[in-house]
Amino acid sequence: MTFLKEIFNNNAITLPVFSWFLAQFYKFLHCLVVNKRIDFMKFVSSGGMPSSHSAISVCLATIMGMQYGFGSGIFAFSVVFALVVMADAAGVRRAAGKQAALLNKLANSTKEFRAEKDLKELLGHTPVEVFAGAALGILVALIFA
Repeated sequence: MTFLKEIFNNNAITLPVFSWFLAQFYKFLHCLVVNKRIDFMKFVSSGGMPSSHSAISVCLATIMGMQYGFGSGIFAFSVVFALVVMADAAGVRRAAGKQAALLNKLANSTKEFRAEKDLKELLGHTPVEVFAGAALGILVALIFA
């Protein structure tokens, strides 16, 4: 029991996960209000506003800075980790989403080739979505740590 208690009392685990949950919950609520439908897949899907990947990684970096100092090696490591995550979200995954959209359009425009199912287009994030996720991560760390 001590093992689980230590995990649940570790802000470096619980608060980043909480920031991820808040980002995904916002996407769920947004879908509910705008589309007037319940979509529980919003809790696990990628893409959209705000970036939960940015929220979780930046929250972790902020907590590491608060716990170990902003000049520490673990803070530097977590900042670099967060930057890689955010660059991937706004770069590679976003480009893959644009390619998927183009392939879906191409596949659906011809009778010769029809895909069984469209490729997932919402993979990455715009810079604004990444920034919003990062801001959410910082706020969660500052408010709850």
